[in-house]
Amino acid sequence: MLTKLTIHQFMKNLRFLCASFALFTVTSAIAQDSFRFDFGDQKKSAHYIKVSPTDTLKPSARYGLHNVQTISAKRTGSFNSPKDDYITSSSPFFFSVKLHEGNYNVKLVTGDAAGTSDVCIKAECRRFMVQHVTTQKGEFAEIAFTVHIRDSVIDDKRKVRLKPRERNNFYWDDWLTLEFNGNAPKICSVEISPANDIPTVFLAGNSTVVDQAVEPWAAWGQMLPMFLQPGKAAVANYAESGETMLAFKRELRLEKIWSMAKKGDYLFMEFAHNDQKPGGNHLDPFTTYTQTIKEWISECRSRGVNPVLVTSMNRRRFDSTGKIINTLGDYPDAMRKVAKEENVPLLDLNAMSKTLFESWGEEYSKKAFVHYPANTFPGQSTELKDDTHFNTYGAYELCKCIVKAISLSNLPLKALIVKDFKGFDPAKPDLIENVYLPASPLGDVVVPDGN
Repeated sequence: MLTKLTIHQFMKNLRFLCASFALFTVTSAIAQDSFRFDFGDQKKSAHYIKVSPTDTLKPSARYGLHNVQTISAKRTGSFNSPKDDYITSSSPFFFSVKLHEGNYNVKLVTGDAAGTSDVCIKAECRRFMVQHVTTQKGEFAEIAFTVHIRDSVIDDKRKVRLKPRERNNFYWDDWLTLEFNGNAPKICSVEISPANDIPTVFLAGNSTVVDQAVEPWAAWGQMLPMFLQPGKAAVANYAESGETMLAFKRELRLEKIWSMAKKGDYLFMEFAHNDQKPGGNHLDPFTTYTQTIKEWISECRSRGVNPVLVTSMNRRRFDSTGKIINTLGDYPDAMRKVAKEENVPLLDLNAMSKTLFESWGEEYSKKAFVHYPANTFPGQSTELKDDTHFNTYGAYELCKCIVKAISLSNLPLKALIVKDFKGFDPAKPDLIENVYLPASPLGDVVVPDGN
C-alpha cells in the first residue's frame, strides 16, 4: 500500500510537469479536451493514441501511467481495433490525463478475447465511478461514467486556501486520474470527452462527505457518482475534512463552487459535526447556523442553483439499550426547521443513520467504521478506533440512504438515479460480505480532521 509520502513525491512531480507545460508555445498550451486511448503494446488503432505499459507520466506527455513496473500488455487479436490488446496488472494501477477543469464523459472498454476480466473504476481520490464489471472469455464490456475535475484557481487573484494534506492528493489539480482496480482489470481503451450541458451536483460538507484520499477512511460523497446515470449528471465533491460552514466560506471553497456552478445545478449542504465545536468557527444551531444556511440558500436561488439540505449522520455512540445517543445536539432539528421555513428539499441522513446504526447494533457497526486492530495496515502499530469516520462499507451504506432519500424527494435529480438501483431500507442494511468495494493502494493511519 502506498503512503502519503509516496503521494507527496508524485504530486511534486506533477507540479514539475505543470511548470514544464508552461514553457510550451501558445498553440500547444491550449488544452485538448477530448482523447481516445488504445491500451497495449501492439500497433495502435486508427484515430487512437497508443498507451503501452512503459508510457509513464513524464514532462514530455500530457498523459501517462503510474507504477508501471506492475503493468503488462497482452495481445489477443489481429490489431484491427482496441479490443485486440489490453493492459493489466496484478495490483491496482493509475492513469492520468491533463485536462481543463469541468465535467467529462469517460467511455472505457474492458474484456479479453482469451479470458475473463473483473474491474472496478475509481477516479481522483478513490471516488467510486463503477463498482464492479465482469466479462466472460471472449466478451467485452463498454463502461461509461461522468467525472468532475477542478483545480484551486478561482480567478487571476483568488485561489482556494488548501490545507497541507490536500496539496498531496489527486483532487485539486488539472489532471483526471483514473484508478483501475478489481480482481482482473483488463483495459482495452479509454475515451474522454467534455460533458458541458448536464447538471452538476456540488457537495459542501466535512470529513463525512469528502473524497477521503486514503484507506481505510471513506465518506458517502465519494460513493455517490456510481448511483447517477453516466452522461446525465456529474458529482462535484468540494467537501473537506474538519470544515465548518464559516471555514468553508473563509477558505473560498464556496466561492469556488459559485465560479463553477450554472443554472440547474445542485448544492448539497451537510454540516454540523465541526460547527458545534467551540472556537472561532462555531455556529449556534438556532441563530448563526440557521442564518448561515439561509444565506447559502438565498445565494443558490439567485444563481438558479437548487439548494438541498442534508442533516448530518450520527456518530457511533450507543446507550445501554442499544439506541443511538444524539451527539449533534439541536443541529439536525435546526436544519429541518430551515428546510420547512424555506421550502427546501431535506435529505434526513441523521434520522436514517440512526435506524441504520441501530440495525447493525453496537458490535456489528464497528465493521462500518474505522475500527481495526493494530498492524492491520502498513505503518499501523496501534489500534484504530474511530466512531465518527467510516470505511468504504459504511460510506457505501450511508450513500444508499442518500440515494433512497433523493428517490423519495421532489428533486428532478431522482430521474437520473441509475436504473438498477433497487432502493434501500436502513433497517435492513447489506451484509459486509455481500458488498464488493476493493481497497485502493493508497493508505495512511492519520485520522482525518474533524474527529
